[in-house]
Amino acid sequence: MLRTGNWNCPRKSLQQNGSQNFCSISKTKWSNGVHRKASFRFAISANFPSNAGICDGDGRMQIEQLEKSQTKSLADRLRPGGLTADGFSYKENFTVRCYEVGVNKTATIEAVANLLQEVGCNHAQSVGFSTDGFATTPTMRKRHLIWVTARMHIEVYKYPVWGDVVEIETWCQAVGRIGTRRDWILKDAATKAVIGRATSTWVMMNQDTRRLYRVTDDVRDEYTVFCPKVSRLVFPEENSNSSKKIPKLKDPAEHSRSSLMPRRADLDMNKHVNNVTYIGWVLESMPQEVLESHELHSITLDYRRECNKDDVVESLTSLEPSISENSSVEDGFVASKRITAATNGSATVRSPVKLSSGAEDFAFLHMLRLADGGFEINRGRTIWRNLVR
Repeated sequence: MLRTGNWNCPRKSLQQNGSQNFCSISKTKWSNGVHRKASFRFAISANFPSNAGICDGDGRMQIEQLEKSQTKSLADRLRPGGLTADGFSYKENFTVRCYEVGVNKTATIEAVANLLQEVGCNHAQSVGFSTDGFATTPTMRKRHLIWVTARMHIEVYKYPVWGDVVEIETWCQAVGRIGTRRDWILKDAATKAVIGRATSTWVMMNQDTRRLYRVTDDVRDEYTVFCPKVSRLVFPEENSNSSKKIPKLKDPAEHSRSSLMPRRADLDMNKHVNNVTYIGWVLESMPQEVLESHELHSITLDYRRECNKDDVVESLTSLEPSISENSSVEDGFVASKRITAATNGSATVRSPVKLSSGAEDFAFLHMLRLADGGFEINRGRTIWRNLVR
């Protein structure tokens, strides 16, 4: 036995059972003058060389690789999710926590977006990607390429409440030559009723130069083996708000919020502002009256520029012109009560609209831009429905 620190490691400690490699090691510890010894047996991943000794020529243990394998194995065992039977999608259940709900005890849109992000990362890990936090394939890592979000669209039909269990299924598939697409379906785990859907488009970028790259065949071949063989879209390609173009917001905006800055908690593991933070910034400039009387039905965001930790951001919001300016009684819309300006909004405010059925529905356009230079970070659209209490 060779001893390195507190670890005792036999030179020939690698065993094989079928196609699975195992390693048996022991750890010693002195406690109150008594020599205690514990033995461990780890399953080694296929990436760990089968002909490698756990100790190198100097007798030093490759402990970092071993502990990493142990940690991943434990996380996989504890995670309440996994690949579906065909291996082309991933499902996981989540319990809505108390810190994920708002004043109505329903999950916030930010909480929903975080769950989508979590299940997407877990899917990538389950198929051997995401070792660096970017869900990248081996070829992408060699070329310093990463995925970045180009568009995100979320629709929520019924918000889960505190204590509800939500089942989320996700899958990805190629989108032409420019990127990939990830879709989600959210269900009430108890009733299996669909309570939401989401889709996103991702493009490839060089991590060093920040330039976009086309998806090459070798990269596509690495991840499409885990994608459905037949196109599976959570939203139809035609007549879908998920693919509807978002026009640029015209100045002056009806409502605004300035001096928004990323907090340290807004930075993700890759030191970028997390995508979910942008959703919160968009909602910062929403009229308070709408927030109190309506709930968000859908949100679409086009990501156009990165935001760094020291940037100062402005959030701008206006009613969508196609509704607020061009509607009439003949179109099925009539004017309703006025929206007063939010605390930090401009004085120019339009009226909300009411559908001929009597249900109020609002569509807003949004823009986040840098305070210095006015460069667009992203543009968005939200649709709001009457809040049923």
